[in-house]
Amino acid sequence: MPLIFSPIEGIPIIKPHEDLGVVLIKAFERSRVSVTTGDIVVITQKIVSKSENRFRYLGDIVPSKRAAIIARKTKKDPRLVELILGESKAVVRAEEGVLIVEHKNGFICANAGIDHSNVLEHTEKRKECYLLLPEKPDLSANRIIRVLEEFYDAKLGVLIIDSHGRPWRKGTVGVSIGISGFSPIADLRGKEDLYGNRLRITQIGVADEIAAGASIVMGQASERLPVVHVRGYPYQLGEGKTSNLLRDEKEDLFR
Repeated sequence: MPLIFSPIEGIPIIKPHEDLGVVLIKAFERSRVSVTTGDIVVITQKIVSKSENRFRYLGDIVPSKRAAIIARKTKKDPRLVELILGESKAVVRAEEGVLIVEHKNGFICANAGIDHSNVLEHTEKRKECYLLLPEKPDLSANRIIRVLEEFYDAKLGVLIIDSHGRPWRKGTVGVSIGISGFSPIADLRGKEDLYGNRLRITQIGVADEIAAGASIVMGQASERLPVVHVRGYPYQLGEGKTSNLLRDEKEDLFR
């Protein structure tokens, strides 16, 4: 079976405290998309964050002394820097125009994933409104999958994804930051290659591969396609969590 990525159209502007599972079921029905065991639902973090009311306004932020120092170095608004620090375990790099941190959930990303694009509709308040990542993305994915699996009586996978930059390569790509009902690593060690040689180290970051494919379908600007339905995944769904994808700092040769 081919791997098929299908955008789900007609997702409304999400408001705080909306039940995303219910929103998705209605959208699948309108799009006439069937949902069955083995399917994967990929959701951009933005609508998850909106449903969890992760909005923050710079006017409400009082920057700390540390934020002011980093803001001078990075040429960023000290209030935004304070927001970033509040979502971070550690600062990895701080240079003019760049602030790379270790997010509280363990992944390395710019600005702790805090976003300003497509956050609010065109109002004066929009200018100072930012959106934080979901506080516990795996838990967010769990809440969504429970609603979907109960409604469809099916075993599914749910990925919450975001766009991250990469060291050594230009351009952002979709990566998984929240996972439920899905094993994020396909371990091929012990399997044979085309010539009968046993693979010794091959482990595929399948959650991020699915995330990257879905991100292309979603787009990054005004497409309004925050959900993608995936069918034909060639491995077992399994179980796992986002931390399975993260390399421990002791094993990180470059940090």
